[in-house]
Amino acid sequence: MSGTDATTQLDLIDAEEDLIPAPQVAAARRRLRTTHPALLLAGIVLAAVNMRAALAGVSPLLNEMAQHFHLAATASSLVTTIPLVFMGLGSLIAPRVARRWGTEAALCGALVALCGGIVLRVAPPVAALFAGCAVVGASIALLNVLMPGLIKRDFPERAAGMTALYSTAMILGATLSAASAVPLENALGSWQGSLVSWSLLAAVAALVWLPQAVIARRGTHHGEAAATPAQGTGHGPKLTRSPLAWQVTLFMGSQSLIAYVIIAWMPTIFTDHGMGKSEAGLVFAFSTLVQMVGSFVVPTLAGRMRRQRLLGVAVSALMACGVTGLLVAPVAGAWLWAAILGVGQGGALGLALTMMVLRSGDAHTAARLSGMSQTGGYLLAAVGPLALGAVHQATAGWTVPLVLLLAVCSGLALLALGAGRDRRIGAPAGG
Repeated sequence: MSGTDATTQLDLIDAEEDLIPAPQVAAARRRLRTTHPALLLAGIVLAAVNMRAALAGVSPLLNEMAQHFHLAATASSLVTTIPLVFMGLGSLIAPRVARRWGTEAALCGALVALCGGIVLRVAPPVAALFAGCAVVGASIALLNVLMPGLIKRDFPERAAGMTALYSTAMILGATLSAASAVPLENALGSWQGSLVSWSLLAAVAALVWLPQAVIARRGTHHGEAAATPAQGTGHGPKLTRSPLAWQVTLFMGSQSLIAYVIIAWMPTIFTDHGMGKSEAGLVFAFSTLVQMVGSFVVPTLAGRMRRQRLLGVAVSALMACGVTGLLVAPVAGAWLWAAILGVGQGGALGLALTMMVLRSGDAHTAARLSGMSQTGGYLLAAVGPLALGAVHQATAGWTVPLVLLLAVCSGLALLALGAGRDRRIGAPAGG
């Protein structure tokens, strides 16, 4: 495969690739694109802003939440772990939900559920906190899986620009949430007020998607599915028997594990070493913001290369450098480590998503590999915050957890050597 071929075959992965919409639904979607493009655009941007905000705003407030609910480090890590578990499990059902009710209704429902989950997290009993985390994770899973395909379907001539807009909105949402968590706590008088304020944004996004959900189902009968499976969708290579598919999945999972450990614990690492929580939240928000650099540059380079091994090793090395910085001088070099980690995280995620396409021979295989990688990847990532929280609690420090995270960075580099080969799933070895 030449570099040019790689570039032209890079495409958004569509979870509905193997679905045929009902005639009425297809006609309604055409009318929606023609008559209400601004509504569709606003819906995409608002949904993207919500996709990480509910998670990023928790980390700067984790100590207050733990004190309020009397949680040790291991138990408080469940605030990050539970959403990841349900992000993985939710990835399995997203295409089925879209087939039954339609993408627009599924996205609207996911945003309504996200709003409810955010509110549930601040209810008095600790069980409500964990139940809300589960609802938040499942809601984000639907948005994660269905949004790229909707962009590909409704903006086929501007998919690259729309994807950039969608990715930027997602990162800005996470950045704003992290940066404003502590100021909102101070302004509203409690961490509960800070967290629940983001339910308003989810509610606004749901209201924007509501008319689109209604329009897209106009003309269908009660109980009628929005789409049916295409013929021959069961064919293709068996991914669970493909070493290359597992390498891509484990690369996705390992980089997600590193990323969500940082999301869960970075502000706490800073505050435990004497930094004020407002500054810790800002440093964390900055790290989130600079992910845009890596998420733009790395996939662009990957699409022009036959092999992505060196890119994979490079992003792994960046994250390892950032983790080492947290280990040796967490406060003195905080902004530098945040920048290095952010670029590495953004690049690793962009590379993982790109390799799902580059390692697949067709769109059908890419959609299936995406499902496998997201499900397995998020379930693997869920181990990280919980395990390192337990180690932190057992050792009463951050040295051992960060050394373990460095070991994961090394494993990520090794996985890149396999997943970055010039091979396609189902193709004979020798590339």
